[in-house]
Amino acid sequence: MDELISYLEKTGVIPVVTINDPAKAPYLAEALQNGGINCAEITFRTDAAYEAIKHITRTGGDFFAAAGTVLTTEQADKAADAGAKLMVAPGFNRYVFTYSRDILGVPFIPGVATPSEIDLVYSLDQKIVKFFPAEAMGGIKYIKAVSAPYNMMKFMPTGGISPENLGDYLKLKQVVCCGGSWIAPKDLIEAKDFGEITKRAAEAVRIVKEVRG
Repeated sequence: MDELISYLEKTGVIPVVTINDPAKAPYLAEALQNGGINCAEITFRTDAAYEAIKHITRTGGDFFAAAGTVLTTEQADKAADAGAKLMVAPGFNRYVFTYSRDILGVPFIPGVATPSEIDLVYSLDQKIVKFFPAEAMGGIKYIKAVSAPYNMMKFMPTGGISPENLGDYLKLKQVVCCGGSWIAPKDLIEAKDFGEITKRAAEAVRIVKEVRG
């Protein structure tokens, strides 16, 4: 987990992607890499997620493919089979979390929105959580407040993150990285506008470097 956290800190931002056509996944990965981002969270909000992750992981290279919106053990099995290196969820399901981490051996970042959830996750020896939906729950002010009693926990804010506030989130020492859906939204993928995705990825990288060096 420490190695994963270190990787995410260096990355700074993870594109959160919903994709309908898995055949576009390799082109998406290439577009992100051209912009300087070597990772993406492919969400299980569509039936194409499994094939999309598999397309990316089995074309070679070192692209870091994560599976998002993993809500069931069946989805966890599919994500692991596809080659996902990380699983993420918007909430905390203890059974799915432990199944992925302890049985499948794939790191899992559960979502939290309350101190009670953070406390429960911490009791299971987990050092990082997804804070979702970040902006709707109070954003930076909330993270600062909740980090006082839970200063041992690291956060991956997702939900409402944009180029306008990304830098402010990354300035918080408790924030490992941010999840962002604006970098590779579904409409750009469907339109095959991979040039715009590369442009947005490069802008996100610029902000990360500006804040973290």
